[in-house]
Amino acid sequence: MKISTLTYTVAHGFSSILPNISSPQLLILIFGHSDFLEHTHPFEVLTEKYPQATFMGCSSAGEILGKHIHDNSLVIALAQFESSRLHMTHIAIDGAQDSHHAGRVLADRLTGDDLKGIFVLSDGLNVNGSELVQGFNDVVAGVTVTGGLAGDGEHFKKTWVLKDGKPTSHTIAALGLYGDVKIGHGSKGGWKPFGPAREVTRAEHNVLYELAGKPALSLYKTYLGEMAEGLPATGLRFPLALSQPGETKELVRTILAVDEATQSLTFAGDIPVGAYAQLMRANLEQLVEGAEDAALMSATKTDAEVLCISISCVGRRMVMGTDAEEEVEAVLDILPESTQQIGFYSYGEISPYAKGSCDLHNQTMTLTTLHE
Repeated sequence: MKISTLTYTVAHGFSSILPNISSPQLLILIFGHSDFLEHTHPFEVLTEKYPQATFMGCSSAGEILGKHIHDNSLVIALAQFESSRLHMTHIAIDGAQDSHHAGRVLADRLTGDDLKGIFVLSDGLNVNGSELVQGFNDVVAGVTVTGGLAGDGEHFKKTWVLKDGKPTSHTIAALGLYGDVKIGHGSKGGWKPFGPAREVTRAEHNVLYELAGKPALSLYKTYLGEMAEGLPATGLRFPLALSQPGETKELVRTILAVDEATQSLTFAGDIPVGAYAQLMRANLEQLVEGAEDAALMSATKTDAEVLCISISCVGRRMVMGTDAEEEVEAVLDILPESTQQIGFYSYGEISPYAKGSCDLHNQTMTLTTLHE
């Protein structure tokens, strides 16, 4: 595999001359600001330059390239595979109710004897991430599935996913990786629970109505205090940890929307009735340590070029502020020297918890490493 990277901004165009590449197995990854949904010129240039390439990408809440985080830009990686095969598929999604079906359909299209893994990028606002990953698990159990949900900064208004090289709303893209490709993955958070654990007493799919018999939104606001006026964005600073009685596995959920009329909270993934929910918080040191743990999980010993796709939650960036680059630096400090990093800040991350089937996570640094 050979990898090259560059950036694009409206003011300055591409940061370097586009390389001449004729590889039939060329993957072009692009992550960028949500406004590029309307500003399509750079995508037109790239698809004209590389008509045979496989394009994949989505909107973000901050773009990662190398050891730096960008805003209002596109970050671009061109990865030439030599002995692996790529197959891309897409599906439209009208709303969260279509999520499980969409996952099953995409997975079914990608099944194959030499399938090594699937990388998924989804619309970030009109999907139930838990149902989406369950659809994949139903069809390709045992296959590594990673990815994330597109972002829109702190606005929660619009997201896009690339389809045939063009930014498109209400879309999920899935890339099948076949042959000799080696895939690593890791996902860790670093958040710590605080306050009492309350039972989920009323919820439907990814909408939480009551905790311990009390309206979820009003209870949540008591913890946020003055920051409650900034919901749903300020809720990213205080995600929920979900656990089932008698189980050690813990999932984290982040708010996508609030409904004053029903006093409910909408999350990126399912909130099971009977689970126990507890607020979480973190500081810079804990979040950077989480990123380091994710890198250790995904690291591999190789002299070959490695592409690391880093997907971190927008809530992590809000907590870390101007120090957020410390977590992307920590990832590269642990991975092989031959690693090139690209990624984005998301509304949800997709990865196995440790091993086995994939889950939807929130507030994690989730890594996917690829090499041949």
